[in-house]
Amino acid sequence: MGDLRAAAARFLARPTTTMLLVLAGIALVFSALAPSAFPTLDNARNITSDVSILLVLAVGATFVIITAGIDLSVGSVLVFSAVVGAKAMEGVGGEHLGTVLVGLAAALASGIAWGTLNGVLVAKAKIPSFVVTLGTLGAAYGLALIITGGIDVRAVPPGLVDFGNGRVLGIPELALAAAAVTVVAGVVLSMTVFGRHTYAIGASAESARRSGIAVDRQLISIYALAGMLAGLGGFLSLARFGTTTVAGHTTDNLQVITAVVIGGTSLFGGTGWMLGTTIGVFIPIVLANGFIVQGVVPYWQYVAVGAVLVLAVYLDQRRRARRLG
Repeated sequence: MGDLRAAAARFLARPTTTMLLVLAGIALVFSALAPSAFPTLDNARNITSDVSILLVLAVGATFVIITAGIDLSVGSVLVFSAVVGAKAMEGVGGEHLGTVLVGLAAALASGIAWGTLNGVLVAKAKIPSFVVTLGTLGAAYGLALIITGGIDVRAVPPGLVDFGNGRVLGIPELALAAAAVTVVAGVVLSMTVFGRHTYAIGASAESARRSGIAVDRQLISIYALAGMLAGLGGFLSLARFGTTTVAGHTTDNLQVITAVVIGGTSLFGGTGWMLGTTIGVFIPIVLANGFIVQGVVPYWQYVAVGAVLVLAVYLDQRRRARRLG
């Protein structure tokens, strides 16, 4: 019995378990406050679709934050990639699969380009990732506005929109796509040399370099990966909304960082996992959804997400202090 209690205590002490319990508590509160609106199948599907795009961004951010870096540009890169993808599909014309694939390739290439730029400036120019990605946040968003003139592009093939709003066995297709990305990334992070090198850099970049790891190349690859996934997020956003939603992603970077950190990935580097990120992504989305269902002024969503981020960083510092102490 004692061993069982000890095992249960260890399980409950895990950050992932704590966040899962917090998520369940939030869901229960909103379910009690709005029993006819929040705990419904349609609302669950809506939450899952909202989570899908954010999760794809958070997967890339997990790799970056494990290296003790930060990427503030993901929301702007998503918007830029969506604009480029939509413009590419508009230029090709038609509604066939080839048009959609051209848009996907353009969105991914755009994301990779921005991510590679971030990585080169961080790894080679030795500019702090906060400064680099703050700069590319503004640059990517500004260029998206220049390309579109501030007007959303709506030339999205109906087949792509059908995918973005379609279901397989009742599950949104966007969710299935995001789940596939997360599973692959989780395997890469936990079971490959690329993942081990990512953790090693986060633990100590200098020690990793002395052990023979090509730190600069690894960092560039990680930021390029984060950019590519932001590009994919932009394409999925096109699929869901049928438009570029240029003004609709201003808080994505805040939500992504919040999700990754509350999921147990340390801002100090060296620690993190995809399961935690997956759970963490649901918390800001469920909070936002619950506020909408309750009719709360939307601006309070930003306050709540910001407060959760501060709390998550505080808990991360406490966990780190216990490990070091």
